[in-house]
Amino acid sequence: MSWLQVIVLSVVQGLTEFLPVSSSGHLRIVSELFWGEDAGASFTAVIQLGTELAVLVFFAKEIWQILTGWFAGLFNKEKRGFDYRMGWMVIVGTVPVALLGVLLKDLIRENFRNLWITATVLILFSLVFILAERRGTKNRGFGDLTMKDAIIMGLWQCLALIPGVSRSGGTISGGLFLNLDREVATRFSFLLAIPAVLASGLFSLPDAFAPQSGQAATGMQLLVGSGVAFALGYVSIAWLLKFVSHHSFSWFAAYRIPLGIIVMILLAAGVMNPL
Repeated sequence: MSWLQVIVLSVVQGLTEFLPVSSSGHLRIVSELFWGEDAGASFTAVIQLGTELAVLVFFAKEIWQILTGWFAGLFNKEKRGFDYRMGWMVIVGTVPVALLGVLLKDLIRENFRNLWITATVLILFSLVFILAERRGTKNRGFGDLTMKDAIIMGLWQCLALIPGVSRSGGTISGGLFLNLDREVATRFSFLLAIPAVLASGLFSLPDAFAPQSGQAATGMQLLVGSGVAFALGYVSIAWLLKFVSHHSFSWFAAYRIPLGIIVMILLAAGVMNPL
């Protein structure tokens, strides 16, 4: 993998990881369009560690409160407040995607990365955004979150295993269908992604150096790529939280649908290889 590829793909990762446009789908499209080869699921998973570090830094105060509250509640029933329950909600909500990630590992790394699937999902899941915005009342706050919400949003997060869906798009849509406020659904989506993304990145680290499919990257390339993704990811988080407080997620559908159509046209014309 060249340094140009690393920088470009890391910029794409940082800018798209938290937006409901699918960072994995964009990495797949950009890799094929400009270099004619998939960078690989392992490279994608590793540089996601950079953007996930941005979440840890951005939400450091909230994460610390949840961690301390969870540990305190483990040993003292009287301290089992909202932060304790939130800790369990993040843990339980992560279980579905963790199980499917292991069971469907080969499908995720090979079959799901077909660009016809990515393009189709970009279009179809945009309709889910629009429906979620119209159906959700958005009248439930952060304190209204329950374990049932966490499980349901965790199941929605599983859809992110398919490039083109978007991890944030899936979980946020699930939250909107549960009538959560748009910003609340977005914040919980970020928290819910932390264990899954960190585990996926660390698990994929050895394979990134000698991938069974895709391209190999050096340790320095992965480090620099993660750093670029971190910086841009931090900016993206701040921008998205400000955006969703005043705007509908349907705006992202207006971007995803044309992108999916363009990719389909390029595939049909033979400009891009779907595999």
